[in-house]
Amino acid sequence: MEELLPIKYERMAASPFTFFRGAAAVMAADLERTQVSGIEAMLCGDAHLGNFGVYASPERKLVFDLNDFDEGCHGPWEWDLKRLATSAVIASRERGFSEGTAQEIAQFTGKVYREAMHRFARQSSLEVWHYQVEVEALLKLLSRYSTEAARNTRKAVARTRRKPRGALLNKITEVVDGRRRLVSSPPHTVRLDDLAASDSEREVMERLIEEAWMGYQESLPEERRMLLSRFRPSDAARRIGGIGSVGTRCFVALLEGASGEDAVIVQQKEAGRSALERHLPPGMGRTYANPAERVVTAQRLIQATSDIFLGWHHGRGADRYFYWRQVSDMQVEVEVEQLSERGMRAYLASCGMCLARAHARTGYPSAIAGYLGSGEGFDRALGEFAVGYADQTERDHGALAAAVKAGDMGRSA
Repeated sequence: MEELLPIKYERMAASPFTFFRGAAAVMAADLERTQVSGIEAMLCGDAHLGNFGVYASPERKLVFDLNDFDEGCHGPWEWDLKRLATSAVIASRERGFSEGTAQEIAQFTGKVYREAMHRFARQSSLEVWHYQVEVEALLKLLSRYSTEAARNTRKAVARTRRKPRGALLNKITEVVDGRRRLVSSPPHTVRLDDLAASDSEREVMERLIEEAWMGYQESLPEERRMLLSRFRPSDAARRIGGIGSVGTRCFVALLEGASGEDAVIVQQKEAGRSALERHLPPGMGRTYANPAERVVTAQRLIQATSDIFLGWHHGRGADRYFYWRQVSDMQVEVEVEQLSERGMRAYLASCGMCLARAHARTGYPSAIAGYLGSGEGFDRALGEFAVGYADQTERDHGALAAAVKAGDMGRSA
């Protein structure tokens, strides 16, 4: 959606880190020219430190894990780890840490991953599969390294746990003439009714919503279809979020049950080809029926506990697919931009543990552990790569920012 690209470029131009968040495809193209071990796992595909966080499991238990899978695909496990380590260097520089500290933090990320992979290699498959980082473990780790980070995160967790179940519903919907509907806040959220130029266009949109609803349910197992049979879509809106996905089609829908308070907010996000797929080494990668199924499968495989509303549908058009997920009403933002040096290490320790668990679940932990070895050679190599690629990212960001300032994005894009 070309009219949204200026928003994407503006967000990417804000800083080297925001550029990095939106440039998974750029890094994938660069990684294509690097050597790999040949060991495959399901990748997040965009494993920077901003794509980890605290969210609620279906049982309303707070856990820490990866939470973005648009680029998920099978590929070299090193690519995820290199992206995480590079994001650590860029974030450390933006926090004003010394260059030596930034590189040491990247090395520490490799150390955590390496030691976790050795631990998973010694465990049974079921132990690895069910391992998760609960929020209490994150708080304990933060307390060991940074009292301030632990205190701020503990307060955020407490606020989240105190939220009533209807807090999200009341925040992004309103009741007008006795009917609940989504709140418009252009250009970021616009109700489809407001996008329709005529009654006929509105009728077409209503048919499309119904088709999407039916197609989505077909992708779900029977017990989820039974649950969703209690709901109907009553309103929908176009929504812009994130950085890397700005420009793709993204919507939110209000699903209402028998009463006005029995409601769920779900997101439908367009899925395209993973930015990594065209750059994978020969013989790596797997084929899925459609891109949305790929994203859903990646999330189910990588996360220790996943959203029960995950599904997909085939949109209008031969190759347009959307995946569905619930908009969570229980999320905790760890203020990464406020972390001290010790706090950054603690946060990255949790990220490295979750990433190792994801690769151990979907790859070969003994083979990866054997490749990593028991010494610090891999850690040092990862730190050196992360510093070098952070330098490249800063140059790329400078080029984008100059193009945006000069109004030259047509040619640069």
